[in-house]
Amino acid sequence: MQRRNFLRKAGLATAGFAIAKDMFAYKKDPVYGHNNMRYRMDVKWGQLNPEKYPVNDCHEMVQDRRGRIILLTNETKNNILIYNKSGKLLQSWGHEFPGAHGLTLHRAGGEEYLFITDTNRHQVFKTTLDGKILLTIDVPLETGVYESKEAFVPTETTVLDNGDFYIADGYGSQYVIHYDEKGNIKNYFGGKGNTTANLDNAHGITIDRRQADMTLLVTDRTRNCFKRFSMDGKLIEVIELPGACVCRPVIQGDYLYAAVLRSPNLQAEKTGFVTILDKQNKVVSNIGGTAPVYKDDKLQQMAQAEKIFVHPHDVCVDDDGNLYVAQWASGKVYPYKFSRA
Repeated sequence: MQRRNFLRKAGLATAGFAIAKDMFAYKKDPVYGHNNMRYRMDVKWGQLNPEKYPVNDCHEMVQDRRGRIILLTNETKNNILIYNKSGKLLQSWGHEFPGAHGLTLHRAGGEEYLFITDTNRHQVFKTTLDGKILLTIDVPLETGVYESKEAFVPTETTVLDNGDFYIADGYGSQYVIHYDEKGNIKNYFGGKGNTTANLDNAHGITIDRRQADMTLLVTDRTRNCFKRFSMDGKLIEVIELPGACVCRPVIQGDYLYAAVLRSPNLQAEKTGFVTILDKQNKVVSNIGGTAPVYKDDKLQQMAQAEKIFVHPHDVCVDDDGNLYVAQWASGKVYPYKFSRA
């Protein structure tokens, strides 16, 4: 009898320890997101000595061919910080971009280049990976729709394989301008206005190759949506994202990722999250946000559910499927890493 009581008490103690251990593990290492797109967060991944390598707004991030994670910040002590995937700083450069905002990587002829938009300087720059400026784009006065450089406040670029590129003037006059490789204007579309084909806060742009025909996805952040255009600027589709002031679209494989700066329906700052859409442009996961719900094939209002972000501004997806989230106006925090759960 004594032996049975001892074994029973020992078993209860072991079970209690296991439950307590599981609860502690959950609190220490929670999982965020929904469906098959769930992640664990590492807020310490990119932390550096702010006296030596400060950041202001962490605006955007890309991964190069060597697997390095490149961060753009509008801190002129070091506009570019280059990490490995473990969060170790490898290199830093850049003092001349006070309005550094958009960062796009382009591969051509065995080389890689960066396109940087500067909202303070009203310019776009093509650079080498170590910061040498190869091309500068100023206000496109030749279009006839701009009267001063102040009207041109570019926020993002995307680049074709042949070197042609598009600039989204997301904080300015809301046009998307198409250039050839040398910087000559070929076309423009969008602009401010009340029609569906017009844009309001055209914050981001990318090329979507997930379907048979290559198209452009352009952010319309004020209207909480992405808009799909043909490569020559004809509106094809509106992807409604109620409750989500989305930043730029980022495509990796079949999925589209976007930082949500805030939820406008909450009428408050500090309400951001990250959203993930599948190949059919259905939301499948919200990191830090409410679960996506569709009724009669219509996405219902989304909002922040967990306060893990302040103002997320961009998502970088590495070649292992990990996410890196940069934030704007968030206490000068370094990027967070999210690993698949």
